[in-house]
Amino acid sequence: MRTLLRHDVPASIVVFLIAIPLSLGIAAASGAPLLAGLIAAVVGGVVAGALSGAPLQVSGPAAGLTVVVAGVVADFGWAGTTAIFAMAGLVQIVLGVSRLGRAALSLSPAVVHGMLAGIGIVIALSQVHVVLGGDPQSGAWHNIRDLPAQIAGIHGASILLGLLTTAILLLWPRLVKVSLLPGALVAVAVATATAALAGLDVARVDLPENPLGELTLPHWPDAGAGEIVVAVVTIALVGSVESLLSAVAVDRLHSGPRADLNRELLAQGAANTVSGALGGLPVTGVIVRSSTNVAAGARTRASAVLHGVWIAVCVLAFAGLLEQIPLSALAAVLVVVGLRLVSLAQIKAYVRHRELPTYLVTAFGVIFTDLLTGVALGMATAVLLMLGRLARCEIDRTSPEPGRWLVVITGTLAFIGSGRVARELADIPAGESVELELHLDYLDHGAFETIQEWRDAYQRAGGRVHIQEVQDSWFHRATSGRLGSVRSHPGRVPRFLGSWSQWISLNDQRRDAMAAGIDEFERSVAPLVRSHLAGLARDGQRPEQLFITCADSRLVPNMITTSGPGDLFCMRNVGNIVPAYGAADTSIGAGIEYAVDVLGVATITVCGHSGCGAVRAMMAGAAGSPSALGSWLGSAGINLAGREHEEECIAANVEQQLANLLTYPSVRRAADAGRLTLAGLYFDLAEARMYNVAGGVRSRVSAP
Repeated sequence: MRTLLRHDVPASIVVFLIAIPLSLGIAAASGAPLLAGLIAAVVGGVVAGALSGAPLQVSGPAAGLTVVVAGVVADFGWAGTTAIFAMAGLVQIVLGVSRLGRAALSLSPAVVHGMLAGIGIVIALSQVHVVLGGDPQSGAWHNIRDLPAQIAGIHGASILLGLLTTAILLLWPRLVKVSLLPGALVAVAVATATAALAGLDVARVDLPENPLGELTLPHWPDAGAGEIVVAVVTIALVGSVESLLSAVAVDRLHSGPRADLNRELLAQGAANTVSGALGGLPVTGVIVRSSTNVAAGARTRASAVLHGVWIAVCVLAFAGLLEQIPLSALAAVLVVVGLRLVSLAQIKAYVRHRELPTYLVTAFGVIFTDLLTGVALGMATAVLLMLGRLARCEIDRTSPEPGRWLVVITGTLAFIGSGRVARELADIPAGESVELELHLDYLDHGAFETIQEWRDAYQRAGGRVHIQEVQDSWFHRATSGRLGSVRSHPGRVPRFLGSWSQWISLNDQRRDAMAAGIDEFERSVAPLVRSHLAGLARDGQRPEQLFITCADSRLVPNMITTSGPGDLFCMRNVGNIVPAYGAADTSIGAGIEYAVDVLGVATITVCGHSGCGAVRAMMAGAAGSPSALGSWLGSAGINLAGREHEEECIAANVEQQLANLLTYPSVRRAADAGRLTLAGLYFDLAEARMYNVAGGVRSRVSAP
C-alpha cells in the first residue's frame, strides 16, 4: 500500500494528464469518433495494464496505427471497423497462446522504425491542414499537393491556436527541466484557455452527452472475407510489433522484472477485443506514456490501471471541460508527435550500419502507397541488402616478387561472384607460382568449380598453384567430396593462434617455416599492430607485470594471457626458476631489478605448467648433479626427489620461486610498501586452463 500511495498513484496522475490530449488527437487523426480514443485509453489502462507482461508499460491508442485505422474506417465504416479491432485482438491472443511473442521481433528494426517514420510524416502532413484551418486530404500526396494553397488561404483563429500549441510543446521541455505537468497538457490547456477568453469561433471537441448510452456496438463489416482478413491481420501484426518493441524499450529504462512478451501479447489481445466491443480504437503499448510512467516513479502495474480509471472518471464527470478543447490544438500536438517519430539518431545509426536504404524505402513506401506495401518493400530491401553482403567478397592480387603471385579472397564466395574471381585469376601471367589464400566463411559449388577449373588449366599450362585456407576448409572438403558436410575443419585455428604445422605444408616446414611465418606476420599482422608498436617505440615500454615462466615451447605467454605488445615484461628459463639473491647466476636477478626499479611493474607472476621437464628432473634427483642443467636446477632452492605427484611438485616449485623473489632487496622494499604484488599460476596444457597457486593448492582463476 505504501508503494501504491507513494509511487504509483502520483505516476498514474502524470500519465493520465498526458494521455487525455494524445487520445483525443489520435482519434481525430484516425477519422474516428473522439470518444473512441478515450475508450481505448481506459481499456488500455485497466485491461491491458492488469494483464500486462510488462508491468510498467502503459497501453492506449497509438499514433503508429493511425494510418491503418483511417484506411479501415474509410473502407468499412466505424461500426464495421470496431468489429475488425475485436477480431484483431483475438488474433493477438492466439499469437500469445502460441508463444510467438519473440517471433514478432525478428522483423528488421530498420523496417519498424522506417514504418513509424512514414506514419509520423503522414500524420503530420494531414494534421497540418487542420492547424491551418482546413481539412486533411485522403492521402499523403494529396496533402502535399494542396499544402501550398492551404498556406496561402484564409486561416482564421485556428492557425494562431495551432502555432501557440506548437511553440509551447517545443519550448516547455527547454524552459522547465523538472515538472509533473507534461508539455502536451500544458500546451492544450493554454490553447483552450486562450480560445475561451478571446471568444474565438473554432472547431472544438465534440463528445456525446451520455457517453455510456452512446457507445458504438460493432457489427460484421459489409465486405468480402479477403478484405476483412487483410485488415484484421494488418492491425494485429502492426499493433503487436509496436507493443513488443515498446515493451523491450521500457525494459531498458528500469531495473525491475523483465517483460514476458507472450503474456504481453495476451494482454494486448484482450484489451483490443474489449476496446473493439465497446466502440474504441485499437490498443497498443505506447512508448511515450510508458517512458513517462517510469520517469514519474511507477513501481507496479497499478499505475497503468489507475491512469485508465482517472480517464474514465474525467470522461463521465468532466466531459463539458473536454469539449472546450480546440481541434487545431490537438492537431498541433499530433504534428509534433508525428515528426518526433522521425528520429535523427536512428537515421545516423542506420547510416553507420549501412541499413539506411531499408529505412528510407519503408518510410517512403508507407507515405506514398500504404502501410502494408511500404513494410513489404522495406522487408524486400532488407533481404536484398543482406544477400548482397552475404555474397560479397574481397579479392586482393599482388606480386611480392618476380614470378610469384599472391591472391587473397576474403568473405563469402558464391556463384554470383564467380565471374569477378575468374577475371582476376585470368589476369595472372602463365607459368608462374601462385599462392591462392582463401579466407572464406562460405564457398558454394559454382564458385568452387570456377577456382578448381582455373587451377587445373593453369597447372596444365606449366604454372604452379598452392591453395591455402585460413578460416575454414571449404575448398579442401569439396575436393574430397565433402562440401557442406562439416561446417568446420577439426583442429583448424586462426594463423595467429595456430602453429606452423597447421598452416604451412610439410615441405615448407622443413625448409623455411620461420621465413614463411615472418612473411605472414609482415603481410597480415603487422598492418594491424604497426601503429601500436610505433607508439611503444616512441614512448618506451610501461608493462604492468613481470611474467616469469618456463622455456617450454608449448607455453606461449601472450596467448594464454590474451595480452599484446607492451603488456608483459617476460623472462623465460628452464623450470621458471628464480635463483635466490646472491646466487652465482645473476641474469635473472638483473631482469628482476630492472623490472621493479626501472619499469616499476606492479605485479610479478611466476607461472608453472603441467608436464614440466625441469620439475620431473628435480623429482628424479637431477638437481645438483655435475652438469650445467643440474647446477641450474639446484639454484631453484627446492628438493623434490622422492615425491610422487607431479602437480603438487609443480605448485611447490612455483611457491619456492615466489619465496626466492622476496630475497631480493628491491622486491622486498616494493612489496612492503604495497607497490608490488607476487602471484603464482599453474597452466594445465591438456585443459588449456589457468589456475592460481597458493599454499600448494591450485584454484581456478576468475576475473574480478
